[in-house]
Amino acid sequence: MNTLLILSYLIGSVTFVVGLKMLSHPDTARKGNLVAAFGMLVSILATIFLYGHHGEDYSTKLIWIFGGIAVGTIAGWITAKRVEMTKMPELVCLFNGMGGACAALIGLMEYGANLGNTMSLATIVAGMIIGSISFSGSIVAFLKLNGTMNKPIRLPYYNIINSIVMLGLAAMSVWVVMTGQPESMAYALFGVAVIYGLLFVFPIGGADMPVVISLLNSFTGLAAAFGGFLYDNQVMLTGGILVGSAGTILTLAMCKAMNRPLSNVIFGAFGGGASGPAQDIEGSIKDISIYDTAVLCNYANKVTIVPGYGLAVAQAQHIIHELEKTLEANGVEVKYAIHPVAGRMPGHMNVLLAESNVAYEKLVEMDDINPEFPNTDVVIVVGANDVVNPAAKNDPASPIFGMPILDVEQAKHIIVNKRSMNAGYAGIDNHLFYNPKTSMLFGDAKDVLTKLVAELKAM
Repeated sequence: MNTLLILSYLIGSVTFVVGLKMLSHPDTARKGNLVAAFGMLVSILATIFLYGHHGEDYSTKLIWIFGGIAVGTIAGWITAKRVEMTKMPELVCLFNGMGGACAALIGLMEYGANLGNTMSLATIVAGMIIGSISFSGSIVAFLKLNGTMNKPIRLPYYNIINSIVMLGLAAMSVWVVMTGQPESMAYALFGVAVIYGLLFVFPIGGADMPVVISLLNSFTGLAAAFGGFLYDNQVMLTGGILVGSAGTILTLAMCKAMNRPLSNVIFGAFGGGASGPAQDIEGSIKDISIYDTAVLCNYANKVTIVPGYGLAVAQAQHIIHELEKTLEANGVEVKYAIHPVAGRMPGHMNVLLAESNVAYEKLVEMDDINPEFPNTDVVIVVGANDVVNPAAKNDPASPIFGMPILDVEQAKHIIVNKRSMNAGYAGIDNHLFYNPKTSMLFGDAKDVLTKLVAELKAM
């Protein structure tokens, strides 16, 4: 049985690595998910039936185990099937928070049984604290993305308070592990860690959510890895390390895309609402009709589409793909310009457009598409805001100054589709809207694009 258990864990570990590799390309991403899920299933079943000595009452325990699995599977399946694409970031936060909660619960359950074993106790406490922070932080991130908590919460002397709580938590953890405190102290640690998780995410602004999601994801992976150390479970350790390292790499990539250090994201509260400084912007807003937009696009040689969160809100990903196909049928070259932090989570726009079967090679990253804008006839910005705001380059007073953006202002014609003139997540006005080359096409993205496609087909 031990040989079968080790073999099962080896299969699980290999499938995790292979599945993660396959996730790097949309053509194989779905299959990669299934491969990793198969490995997880093998590992779970092996743990249930092959791990340790179960005793005479194990049949009763199996009822509880499979009952819990059934409830979780049904709830997760239904939730994932019903969730709208606009709510996918919230779902990611919620699921990630549940992973952190599981790690915290493992720590609470195992603490008493490992008193006296300093190494095991250190592993338990580390996993419990990190899992608790990930749990409470993910819930706050969920509330922020859901719109329930619209503005960041900043207490007086917030950075000092946060640092004191963090150092106090670390000192308390060392004291508990070294002195082998009773089980009640584990619950105290859990409570303090939950509070720190709240304080950790409270002040972070909405525009930084892609970074926060990645960071919390890495926390959950790290907490799971500590569980693998505790149980000497190779597949749990492998999975935790993969998630933790991937989340860390993604966090750093998001910070690079925003040209901001991680410390500034955590303590800077960028993008928390309309708190940016007032700016004097020269120029005026001019509208454009559906018909004029259709004429402009129909006679263009090259059109670039810039998708943003507004596209997801309007659920217009399918109609924008139809717009692309209609333009290409008229001989127009169409590409999509993808900013790394567009949307509410890493890769949000890639996933959104993949859902409507947009060819992956047409999704061009910021660094590759920026040199092409001077030769682009028309740029259509749909629901994007901060990622195309020139203030990031030419206004040192702007809170987004220094963030790399899509250089759409270099195109010959710019059409921006928005519901209104409301500011984006960074809470500041967009200089692009006042550019002489920019025309505003107001209205719901799905409705506007449907009418635009109809107008193009009628030409």
